[in-house]
Amino acid sequence: MEEKYILSLDIGTTTIRSVIYNSRTEIVGKAVAQVTLHYPISGYVEIDPDELWTIVIHVVNTCLQNAKLTAGQITAMGVSTQRGTFITWSKTTGKPFHRFITWKDLRADELVKQWNNSYSWKLFRFGAYVLYIISRSNRYRAGSVFKFSNNQTTLRLYWALLNIPELKVAVDKNDAMFGTLDTWLLYKMTGNKIHMTDVSSASATGFYDPFTMQWSNWALQLFGIPLSALPTVVDTAGEQFTSTAPEIWGHAIPIRSFIADQTASMWGSCCFDVGDVKLTMGTGTFFNINTGSVPHASVSGLYPVVGWRLGNELVFSAEGANNDTASIIKWAQNLGLFDNPQDTAEIAMSVPDSDDVFFIPAFSGLGPPYNDCTAASGFVGMKPSTTKAHLVRAVLESLAFRTAQLYSCVRTETSYTFNSIRLDGGVSNNDFIVQLVADLTGLRVIRPVEVEMSSLGCAHIVGLHLGIFSSKEELKSLRKIGTVFTPRPQVKKSYEVTVARWEEAVKRMCGWYLGNKSTQYRNSIHDSSNSIKPQNSFKVGSIKKNGCSK
Repeated sequence: MEEKYILSLDIGTTTIRSVIYNSRTEIVGKAVAQVTLHYPISGYVEIDPDELWTIVIHVVNTCLQNAKLTAGQITAMGVSTQRGTFITWSKTTGKPFHRFITWKDLRADELVKQWNNSYSWKLFRFGAYVLYIISRSNRYRAGSVFKFSNNQTTLRLYWALLNIPELKVAVDKNDAMFGTLDTWLLYKMTGNKIHMTDVSSASATGFYDPFTMQWSNWALQLFGIPLSALPTVVDTAGEQFTSTAPEIWGHAIPIRSFIADQTASMWGSCCFDVGDVKLTMGTGTFFNINTGSVPHASVSGLYPVVGWRLGNELVFSAEGANNDTASIIKWAQNLGLFDNPQDTAEIAMSVPDSDDVFFIPAFSGLGPPYNDCTAASGFVGMKPSTTKAHLVRAVLESLAFRTAQLYSCVRTETSYTFNSIRLDGGVSNNDFIVQLVADLTGLRVIRPVEVEMSSLGCAHIVGLHLGIFSSKEELKSLRKIGTVFTPRPQVKKSYEVTVARWEEAVKRMCGWYLGNKSTQYRNSIHDSSNSIKPQNSFKVGSIKKNGCSK
């Protein structure tokens, strides 16, 4: 029988991976490249679309060469992408109006604070609460506690609609197209023909309602988002994605799935059953639980997202996130605390404790249970006896502490019985962090042989759709477990005081950036040559008190 090959393309925040799997999920070729992030103004985090497209083409070509295959030998491909990163472009010319505005971008921070603290939004939430009391609908319960955040697309898109002149003109002329990264990639891969997104990526924007499975009318009307500019929302896998234009890689490659990266990692970890939990520790930390056919209405800040939709199968996930994980490790390396991230576990274990030094990992604010976008990062408790090893240990401990808090939120809000956590992401290679997560949660933490699960998840869902794999049970049988970390109750007991003091330190850093100062924002948009030029200043009103709960 002729061998089947599935090509996975995973577009992360900092890395692009292309992996080719055979029908036994064995890797026959792979290639990796770095994404260039641009920081034209403090708080702006962008990706240049032309640069990204060039890298995508190169990575796939290199992967094919390494596998000694041609594009014509690929049975099908699947693509997973970071969520929340978006771009807008012209229907007529296909040219972008600006660079990708990534999920880590903070240009809309003042808008986030203002809207969360506005009387109109408080009234909206109160109305949702009243409707929940009357109807007991989880949709209204979720609306009663909903708050905007920077990593959602909504207010960053609103910022673009307000401040990019070419986009405003295009909207008036019905010439604007919007898309998260997956939508734009599909558009490019199909020769500017397909304008679609799948349900998993749409639900992460903040203005797609997982309870109704439609774009949220209230958000479109409130922020002037034109429905005509939005992509069609489709199933996570299927024939609707068509094929790549043959001139891109020398032969048309059938596209059978576009999927959000966290959903892809759930597939890679085989989290197919209700209550299954996976923990991704990459650029950020994402704790996802399979909630089955019902979206989760959270009161602590867990976010209900669509896991996937495959015909009649609709699966939801409750997600808690820390936006800073690998980014914290990289920062500490740039600071000179260590030379190689692979050495950090050994460095942390070279001292018995952190010398009562605590680190708060909040470069992008703090997620559940704090939900405070004005929190600050920092070390607390440094003294003359503090060494680099103490600082490294404090940094690694903080990442484990935040992960344990996410698990606590999940445990408090759900009635599932948890036995283990399935792990993936680059930071999961750090034995110190992973063992401490196992200790603090009291759960076995299972690390696979290959920790990049998004690529494997793409292969899983494509292969199942094509019949290469017969069932999800077969996919489970193909899992390759590397290391299992068993919780140590005595270690959890010994950390009780440390965790309590760290939580006290976190409280001191919450609301740090709260103030009455207006923030000046300058637009950065592309001219005809794709260069970035500062435009007129954009000033939003002052805020008088914290727009994020603590």
